[in-house]
Amino acid sequence: MGIAELSTILLIIFGLLGVVILFSFIPVGLWISALAAGVKIGIMNLIGMRLRRVPPAKIVMPLIKADKAGIPVTVNQLEAHYLAGGNVDRVVDAMIAAERANIPLPFERAAAIDLAGRNVLEAVQMSVNPKVIETPVISAVAKDGIEVKAIARVTVRANIDRLVGGAGEQTIMARVGEGVVTTVGSADSHKAVLENPDLISRTVLGKGLDSGTAFEILSIDIADVDVGRNIGAQLQTDQAEADKRIAQAKAEERRAMAVAREQEMKAAVQEMRAKVVEAEAQVPEAMAQALREGKLGVMDYYNMQNIMADTQMRDTISKVGPKGDGSSLGKGSDGNKTE
Repeated sequence: MGIAELSTILLIIFGLLGVVILFSFIPVGLWISALAAGVKIGIMNLIGMRLRRVPPAKIVMPLIKADKAGIPVTVNQLEAHYLAGGNVDRVVDAMIAAERANIPLPFERAAAIDLAGRNVLEAVQMSVNPKVIETPVISAVAKDGIEVKAIARVTVRANIDRLVGGAGEQTIMARVGEGVVTTVGSADSHKAVLENPDLISRTVLGKGLDSGTAFEILSIDIADVDVGRNIGAQLQTDQAEADKRIAQAKAEERRAMAVAREQEMKAAVQEMRAKVVEAEAQVPEAMAQALREGKLGVMDYYNMQNIMADTQMRDTISKVGPKGDGSSLGKGSDGNKTE
């Protein structure tokens, strides 16, 4: 193989590699598809998308769908929305769905809704086909103290004009629950609520609960109403139990104070007895001092001893009784001992 033939083969290889690289960088296939669909887009625009790191397929294919559906959008609008972090394909699908449903939805509003984090296509579908939201069990208490449990079904439709900045489904459910509690709580009897559950629907629906939300409430239906506990009686029982515990605590406090007072009195008695013993212990010392000083004679001392002995004997006789049977008196006419 000569040098000329080898050079020719190398040129062919490098040429093929160049073509492959060129076609991989320039989406010629998308350009041909756009031309076949009647969408005018320059090859330089596609190259610019590559340089701006925008996948051309995410712009060209939605542009073709919008053109076929008669939606007026431009390449710059779609590319700007993609660079802003939006979902171009979903926005175009939402605009096509809105066009078919005769709902005014310009590109700027659809892009704003998408960038706000809401599913614009789902919002358009909900505008055409309203959604039913079922609340959890709502407990309310009527004026007679009986608990009423209700489940409400709220039919809502998306409001395209309030999707940006409007509150979501959780706000609707919270407002409906608040309305049910208020309506049941203002009823004089739980029987009135059970007889006319539509009273809840009419009252709650008339409060304008969809104000400031991204939805429009079409209807509120009470799916289930049931009677719960007797809250009034239970509260009275709990109050009575609490009062009883308070009374018991106060009684225990008084008893503890009485016991403490009793112990204090016993301690005082022991203290007084100790003083008496101390005073009695000083008597012999005083008598001895009186004998030493001559203020008390020996005969006086013996006379005092005799008096004390006589007093002790009389006390013993009075305790034992005249017959020694432990009674101070005789038997009565009935044979029983009398004191």
